[in-house]
Amino acid sequence: MLSDELKTQIQLAYRASLDAKSHKPRAGQRQMIGAIARTLGNIKRGSEGERLDEKHVAVIEAGTGTGKTLSYCLAAIPIAKARGLKLIISTATVALQEQILHKELPNLLEHTDLSFKYTLAKGRGRYLCLNNLEGFLGAEEQAIEDMFAGLFEQHLHSDDVNTVLYQEMDAALSKGEWDGDKDNWAGIVRDQDWRRLTTDHQQCTNRNCANYSACPFFKARAEIEVADVIVANHDLVLADLSLGGGAILTPPKETIYVFDEGHHLPDKAIGHFRHEVRLQQSITWLRQLEKNLVNLKQELTDDVSLTGQLLLKIPQQIQSIVNFIQYAQQGLAPYIQGLGLDQENNQHRFEFGQVPDELRQLAYSLQTSYQKLFNNIESIQDECKKTKQNEGMGVTTETAETWQPILGVVLGRLEQCVGLWRLYSTVDDQNYPPNARWLVLSGQGMEQDIELGASPILAANTLRQQLWDKCFGAVVTSATLTALNQFHRFNMRSGVPRESEYLRVLSPFDFKENGLLVVPDMEHEPNRVEQHTAEIVRYLDEHVDTKKASLALFSSRRQMEEVAKSLSSDLQEILLMQGEQSKRVILDSHKAKIDEGKGSLLLGLASFAEGVDLPGDYLTCVYIAKIPFAVPDDPVEATLAEWIEKRGGNPFMEITIPDASLRLVQATGRLLRSESDKGEIHILDKRLRTKRYGAQLINSLPPYRYQ
Repeated sequence: MLSDELKTQIQLAYRASLDAKSHKPRAGQRQMIGAIARTLGNIKRGSEGERLDEKHVAVIEAGTGTGKTLSYCLAAIPIAKARGLKLIISTATVALQEQILHKELPNLLEHTDLSFKYTLAKGRGRYLCLNNLEGFLGAEEQAIEDMFAGLFEQHLHSDDVNTVLYQEMDAALSKGEWDGDKDNWAGIVRDQDWRRLTTDHQQCTNRNCANYSACPFFKARAEIEVADVIVANHDLVLADLSLGGGAILTPPKETIYVFDEGHHLPDKAIGHFRHEVRLQQSITWLRQLEKNLVNLKQELTDDVSLTGQLLLKIPQQIQSIVNFIQYAQQGLAPYIQGLGLDQENNQHRFEFGQVPDELRQLAYSLQTSYQKLFNNIESIQDECKKTKQNEGMGVTTETAETWQPILGVVLGRLEQCVGLWRLYSTVDDQNYPPNARWLVLSGQGMEQDIELGASPILAANTLRQQLWDKCFGAVVTSATLTALNQFHRFNMRSGVPRESEYLRVLSPFDFKENGLLVVPDMEHEPNRVEQHTAEIVRYLDEHVDTKKASLALFSSRRQMEEVAKSLSSDLQEILLMQGEQSKRVILDSHKAKIDEGKGSLLLGLASFAEGVDLPGDYLTCVYIAKIPFAVPDDPVEATLAEWIEKRGGNPFMEITIPDASLRLVQATGRLLRSESDKGEIHILDKRLRTKRYGAQLINSLPPYRYQ
């Protein structure tokens, strides 16, 4: 049970926080604090501190303006501290992460009696690797890079080494003016320049590294050890869980997680387990790998060492993999010809994810062979690590330092191949959703290649096993967790425990008074693209106020660009379109126009329909071109639809409509960002009036005044 002492601590902190801002208590905020406190505070523990309860997850949809960040911080921080647990707050966007780090947490420390330490957690890729920096400032590094350019074209091969930048970074580190965090570097860093300097878990030698004590990543990692609250993002949390948990962040059993913007979590999780591999490209890469490993063998001081023995096995292992890939190419060639694939129609999805038996058997052989090669190279890498402790045999320290990161890149790529062929060789359990599997024909002529892809269609089982079952407690929150006013969509995709606490906290905004929803009687449906596009142009020309701030959202880039070039000259003068500049620059330009008393019309795609915050006069009218249905050619979503239909369900009603409902709520949510905001939303899709599902979609929106 939640102790009286903790209840009092939370209540006093809440009052102090409100008083500091001269705010009044909000009913929804109190509801949310209470639900989180009950869920986390009532978790029973065993004799060794382990969680005994299954009702340890709270799923809370909190409408815009609820103040959900303050709510979960107030409820979760005292409980986590009292129980000796870490609190990880995970977001999907940098903007929210910065708000929590630079506003919410500092305010709590300043205005309440809560005492806690917090830090930001990032992956290795955001930090400089001192070994790599030293290497690229050395004279021999360019020769090493040239040697491996063919093998690691995506990792190393790019323009000339930016030595001037690296010298500036080295000087800044020496003077203590920079901490090795990319986000704290004052200047602009090109991706290809930064990619050379960073590392990953396969390449990093951890405590075996000569620069371990000065390493920017491990310095930041040390802060995690002493912090009570860790701010991270979904990708980093999922990466840590995929490594077993506790590799980057704290172990799940010692952690309470808060997933803000939690509706992104299932899709992010699927992305971590999606694999794609090109067959001919794999053969080329493997041949290059074999050639480069010959160079390593020549650098050994003792050919009969363990490293030398391992290297002797590699040519045969690579040849075995190449043979299997060539068998797959030969077998797929007539199959692809029979499908009639070409440059225009270049993708084939295997129904229910079921691949031909011959391909599945080859996949098993490839998985096994790739795994043997992976194990072999991992053992060689281990010998390189041991060299730094004077335990490695046959490898000099210089050779080990050169090869350690290179072998790490190799292992990373082999890991992807093992993952792909494992998914292709697996026979899916009929009691669970299948994996999606597909092939894509890329290139033409001599450059033609076959790409195979595979992915789970739902992350539910993976999240259940790696996250929900392991963590001490969790809170999932977002302004959009329900679809069509139900949690069913999120439950199906996320696998949260059935016993979870569910709560919908309504926004305090007066939608009926402040927001007008207009669904005009359009003549054409969106499937008549040319006519519908022309209608959108006429409608915007007629209705957009050239002295105010407007946002028009599109599902199709082609339609957006067609509309942009067809608008009247008056609208052309105030037009800003996504893609012409970075998102931040466009939004800053939009705000600057409004600040100058001018009008602005933003044209954007899906990324402008979520996470864009334009309060007050910065946005007074939103135009939505059509119902944001998903693109039907995604193989993962198509396999999911197929599976639902096979089970007697209706994919359109169970997937398509709920997904569209969620996107529509997000898109309309750009308008009212504070209690005083006012404006209009125009959805230019007659199906909202003419189709049966139209009423469902409108009813799932906030209660705007409807016209």
